[in-house]
Amino acid sequence: MLENLIVQYKDFLYILAEIAASTLELIGILIIIIGSARALVRLVRCLIRKQPFRVVVDLGKALSLALEFKMGAEIIKTVIIHNLEELAILGVVIIIRALLAFIIHWEIRTEEKEKSISNERPPEK
Repeated sequence: MLENLIVQYKDFLYILAEIAASTLELIGILIIIIGSARALVRLVRCLIRKQPFRVVVDLGKALSLALEFKMGAEIIKTVIIHNLEELAILGVVIIIRALLAFIIHWEIRTEEKEKSISNERPPEK
């Protein structure tokens, strides 16, 4: 009786983890699509108006947010791992996504510093 309840609970947990991970993955994908489209529209507008626009910051923020959701999905997937091979693959994926997040954050900070420095400079005559 108790064994049957434990098996049912594990099955429920597995299904819940699959749904949650898939949902977080979908949210990450939607953020990438929407953020990319938004950055592209802003870039085109700025090109038409001949205004400066740093697409790296806008797109980088969207990618960074999407990576956070995708890493959340990977963390949830640790619940449903069955063997060490799956764990190793998942670990590599998490490391790669963490490195990407770090690089994107670094790019955003660099672009924002450059923007603030260029805004502080007096206009050239």
